Amino acid sequence: MERVYIGMGSNLADPAEQLRSALDALAHLPATALAGVSAFYQSDSLLPGQPRYTNAVAALDSSLSPLELLDALQAIENDQGRERLERWGPRTLDLDILLFGDRLIDEPRLKVPHYHMQERAFVLYPLAELAPKELRLADGRTLAELLAACPFTGLERL
Repeated sequence: MERVYIGMGSNLADPAEQLRSALDALAHLPATALAGVSAFYQSDSLLPGQPRYTNAVAALDSSLSPLELLDALQAIENDQGRERLERWGPRTLDLDILLFGDRLIDEPRLKVPHYHMQERAFVLYPLAELAPKELRLADGRTLAELLAACPFTGLERL
């Protein structure tokens, strides 16, 4: 089993309930155990005019392959009404593989570590509740270094 961190976000249809439902679905994935979940946070959308997001990070221990897990996450999103109409549009649920063990994955459907996670407080601060500060990304930077470069601004812990 490998430790996998999943970024979670929603800004439609009762976002906190969307995340709770997703956590229940994650806990029931085959060959996978839900190892932890961060607090929920609210953050502004990256694009103006959208509702605020509710975000969290879940830790999983999984023996699924990266693409098997990606397929399972997308099935959960679809079950919860996710529509992929535009890349940065509002959504009922967004589940992203942030880190998959110490793997560096560059597949057409999956890039890990998740792109731009090092710049997003709504990812790093929930991740820091679950992962050790000395956690190293594939590029050698530690979680502590990423946190030091990304201020806790625009976030509200729920």
